[in-house]
Amino acid sequence: MNTRKVLLSNLILLLAAIIWGFAFVAQRVSIKYVGPFTYNGVRFALGSLSLLPVMLLMKNKSVAEAQNKVQSKDLLHASIIAGIFLFTAASFQQIGLIYTSAGKAAFVTSLYIVFVPILGIFLRQRISSGIWLGALMALAGLYLLCVTESLTVSKGDWLELAGAFFWAFHILIIGYFGKRVNVVKLSCIQFAICSVLSLAAALIFEKIELGTLMQAAMPILYGGIFSVGVAYTLQAIGQKNANPSHAAIILSMEALFATVGGALFLKEALVAREITGCVLMLSGMLLSQLQGFRGQGTASNTLESKNQVV
Repeated sequence: MNTRKVLLSNLILLLAAIIWGFAFVAQRVSIKYVGPFTYNGVRFALGSLSLLPVMLLMKNKSVAEAQNKVQSKDLLHASIIAGIFLFTAASFQQIGLIYTSAGKAAFVTSLYIVFVPILGIFLRQRISSGIWLGALMALAGLYLLCVTESLTVSKGDWLELAGAFFWAFHILIIGYFGKRVNVVKLSCIQFAICSVLSLAAALIFEKIELGTLMQAAMPILYGGIFSVGVAYTLQAIGQKNANPSHAAIILSMEALFATVGGALFLKEALVAREITGCVLMLSGMLLSQLQGFRGQGTASNTLESKNQVV
């Protein structure tokens, strides 16, 4: 493979990871102005709209063939299921950010990388010893990151952990339906469904005001257009010529960039114990991800679905 193309692909994937990482900062900032359901409702509406031009640009033979294999009702059925799980995962994540930092939220959320292959046991997928080792490392890191010296865990960290489980289920759902329907259309429709559910919850639990939406315009636009539309497109382009193992490592840097963003823009800081936990979690997640490439392809499915974790 052309070395120049590989390098360019890696740089494109790195940019996607940076965008996704800093999205946690945008989500954290939005809390000052709008409720979590309002933010997700508007954000995913923008995300859905931003994928419309992507759908037009990415038309090719393989997509056309996939479209011929399914009926519209199958696509809608898949989108509804994925949209419900996306709504649940995104809600836990955004509410959790009220009580925890952007960096910690990103690292805890990234545990979906470990949860996906473990949950694959129920789908009769073989789990290698490397994945189990990675899971144990990530668990030890999670303890250092989230459990205080008084053996307590913050409400926000619990919510982010619950969200990570739903992100993992969501990825398995996308991995299953993604082989049967047009994945770009699936993404677009599920984002729209997530938006509708979020706005419905906002009408019940929150007060939606135009003034506060205008104040939160920048984080909303970043989360909706850049984190979803732009980063999704960059990932799709970058993975065409990137080594899968390299892509796994680069995209896993999302949590690191979230921590850097939190320190730069939100003045969030981690103590030595938490930094050690982050290092252990990142190492465990990478080990689990790379072992998946050598095993049943779980990590490949994770990467294909990474655009959903935004």
